[in-house]
Amino acid sequence: MQGDRILIVEDDAFLRDGLTELLRREEYLPTAAETLQAARALLADTSFSLMLLDVMLPDGTGFDFCAELRENGFTAPILFLTACDDEWQVVRGLDCGGDDYVTKPFKLRELTSRIRALLRRAGRATEASPSFLNAEKLTARVAGEEILLTPTEFQLLSVLVKNAGLIVPRGTLLERIWDIDGDFIDDNTLTVHVSRLREKIGKDRIETVRGVGYRYVAV
Repeated sequence: MQGDRILIVEDDAFLRDGLTELLRREEYLPTAAETLQAARALLADTSFSLMLLDVMLPDGTGFDFCAELRENGFTAPILFLTACDDEWQVVRGLDCGGDDYVTKPFKLRELTSRIRALLRRAGRATEASPSFLNAEKLTARVAGEEILLTPTEFQLLSVLVKNAGLIVPRGTLLERIWDIDGDFIDDNTLTVHVSRLREKIGKDRIETVRGVGYRYVAV
């Protein structure tokens, strides 16, 4: 959404400046940091709607930083900027709490599309949700315990729960939660998020309907 504050954490000066200029042209409010230390200082003073996070930084990895932020209750979407599209790297990024990723070098249209999709998704997380889901905290109550979810996990679970007992096709989930235009959809990303969600709420709560989609099983 235009006017949203976006934090760019990237040590490559050329790319960092280019991203800053791009986001300004798109009428966002970008702030840039070249180290994790600088990013921590900015986060202490400013609220951001989204973070663009490089994987390899001078004082640590984006993976560890992402996990740290999620453990401390940071709920804004995190989009990884990675130089490697190896499946292990992608899974690790999503597993530590990331919402999506783009591989360098990336097309500007792809990046802005991903950003818009993430901001839409985060906005929808504030809509009315089933009683055991807390949209403000992005948590799900499971067996009396509050489980912290990423914005993507929260939106995915909300869609499935609202259609409990019904099969939700993979294509519907991709269109509803990822790029509504269908231009930059990565089907593997959905699989990873479902797997991660199962680990958090219980493997039996989300049933795979092979070749079709997923179904939430109410307990």
